[in-house]
Amino acid sequence: METHYVDLHCHPSLKPYSKSFKYHPPKRNELDAGRKNSIWHYSPPTVLEKFVNRIVTLTKFTQTDMTALAKAKTKVVIVSLYPFEKHFLSKRLIGWKGITDLLVNLAASISQKRIDHVLRHSDYFEDLQSEYDFYLQLHNQVQRIDDITYTYRVIRNFQDLETNTERETETQKIINILITIEGGHAFNSGLDMHQNTGDPLEIRKNVAKVKGWVHRPLFLTFAHHFYNELCGHARSISIGALRDNQNRGLNSGITELGFKVINQLLDNTDGNRIPLDVKHMSRDSRKTYYGLLDTAYTNQAIPVIASHGAANGMRSIIETDTTDYPDRAHLFNDIDINFYDDEFIRIARSNGIFGIQLDERRIGSPKAIKKSKIYFPNKRKQLRKKSLLVWRQIEHVAEVLDKEGLFCWGIQSIGSDFDGIVNPIKGFWTAENIKDLGEELVNRANDYLSEHKDHLKNFNRISAEAIVARVLRDNAMDFIKNHY
Repeated sequence: METHYVDLHCHPSLKPYSKSFKYHPPKRNELDAGRKNSIWHYSPPTVLEKFVNRIVTLTKFTQTDMTALAKAKTKVVIVSLYPFEKHFLSKRLIGWKGITDLLVNLAASISQKRIDHVLRHSDYFEDLQSEYDFYLQLHNQVQRIDDITYTYRVIRNFQDLETNTERETETQKIINILITIEGGHAFNSGLDMHQNTGDPLEIRKNVAKVKGWVHRPLFLTFAHHFYNELCGHARSISIGALRDNQNRGLNSGITELGFKVINQLLDNTDGNRIPLDVKHMSRDSRKTYYGLLDTAYTNQAIPVIASHGAANGMRSIIETDTTDYPDRAHLFNDIDINFYDDEFIRIARSNGIFGIQLDERRIGSPKAIKKSKIYFPNKRKQLRKKSLLVWRQIEHVAEVLDKEGLFCWGIQSIGSDFDGIVNPIKGFWTAENIKDLGEELVNRANDYLSEHKDHLKNFNRISAEAIVARVLRDNAMDFIKNHY
């Protein structure tokens, strides 16, 4: 079967855009793929880099550069623009300013020049616009890869995607890029760790500017790692040197300014609504947002989106300590940045989408991750064991939805978070390895159906190949068609 995929959330520009600050002029996206400040720069993991990742979880290689996506036969990729947050860097340890810089550089593989810029600037929105422009610089520029001519095109709507697909040939391929934004701080709030700095008028003007972009974002991840003065965030950082930087606003709710920004984003008067992605929002913020959808927007078709996440196995965002699946829940990571069963039901009923994050820190409990390890080199055995981490997510969501009488294979997709600050599932290192994941998932789906098919509602009894096709690309494509 075809195993190419649509990624709901990844960061192809994070490394090359960051590296571009080392050169003059900065922020230039080089067409020469040999340059590290080119989004086409191909740097797959070496044996040594894989070893280092296994030992200390550092991901120095690229995962979704355009060349890797081309080799993976990618047709559509949903990229996330992310103005790098100052608070990864702003706390200094034991009098030496370089320690947090070093930690972040190691984790994100950016450059010291980029770090210096992040510390110095006072405008997240300008940084957002510069990363957006970084993509536009090479829009429709030609690259030759494996005797095939490739371009990428930043698209404006689903019609653009269809047109590009019709124009493809065997020797000329187009990668369609859809823009999203990660973090409401991008509108220029949350600059100071200790006090509010956002100007409500400036923030609202910046929201209006984004809604007027030629390439309207498909969605916006409202929260991220640090307090953005719009809503509270969930705990996402475990590194001791940086953990305390998250404390302000942690687990708090939506602010007065946050409600105004949400209403502005969801306003569809001019047909340019930008729906919210609830990943990274605190539990309190998510509950409040869902309540808003149920009241002020009850008659509007607004999808609930979780672009890159995992199930935590618990019943609901209210009953956080109760599970209906005790045999499985202990294999999930029971943290509130992950999602509750009632949230999957809400996503399905809203025609939303759920991207499964290919990050070992999120996708399984410590017990499950330990059980998935192999201690002697064996690629096929590794892929088999690691694919179970992903399949459990697919299966769990399916059983939750089937129990509610809903189509149970319609929201699961891949939201890898590749090239973000992730610890990838071993064996599924980059976009090129998704074909291996797809093949293993077909085996997992066949095994599941052979034992459990009779327990599913009749309309949920589809083939293993159809299930995996939906997870890899069909569900994401349906979402784009319906909402872009």
